[in-house]
Amino acid sequence: MPNPKTYQFNLPRTGRPSDVILNEVWYPGIQAYWEQSTSSRIFDAILGIKAIVIHATAGSSSAGAVSVMRDGKASFQWLVPDEDEPQHGQVIWACAPEARAAWHVRNACSHRDVNDGADKVNHWSLGIEVVNNQTVRDGFSEWQVQATAQIVRYCWAKYPNLKHVVSHAKLDPTRRSDPGAEFPWARLKKLVLTPQAEDGVPSIVMEAQPASAISAETSPKGCCRG
Repeated sequence: MPNPKTYQFNLPRTGRPSDVILNEVWYPGIQAYWEQSTSSRIFDAILGIKAIVIHATAGSSSAGAVSVMRDGKASFQWLVPDEDEPQHGQVIWACAPEARAAWHVRNACSHRDVNDGADKVNHWSLGIEVVNNQTVRDGFSEWQVQATAQIVRYCWAKYPNLKHVVSHAKLDPTRRSDPGAEFPWARLKKLVLTPQAEDGVPSIVMEAQPASAISAETSPKGCCRG
């Protein structure tokens, strides 16, 4: 049986998607709880992102996961609904701003395979929670795996130093087992590393002139350098 404490793959230098559209919406009312359940990042919010951590909720509903965030006990950037919820197959819940450090891994946790063994993982990572009981009777749906892969591809396109995709269990093996032995890790890896038509970027986007090809003559006069 697969061991979640070994789940990890690194994103290659080649094959990075140029852009990915993510079908996300804010969980209703979640903005009111950001101050008490997230922190300012101690690293650059774009260049400092090195990892994505995959979790499972050990519960059966998005509401149950969000209640933990409401109570200031933990937080995560994205939440993938379960097949018993009406949002399943439709939307991914956005729960915490990417620019903030969500509380999804204990500060003391680290692993030598991930970001050279650095601790304070929350400050250089992003967290994805997948609603699942982590039992044999509660399998992960194909859409949940596809949605999780889509989030990873979105982040891969956006964050130039993103390298690691890792389980919570690998980072905190004495306390956590998520996303669990039933999570199809090999399937997730294949979906992330294979170019997807469902990345969803309209073809008209490619008609714009690339930034690298814009000549000085057509560039507006610069100003306001920070």
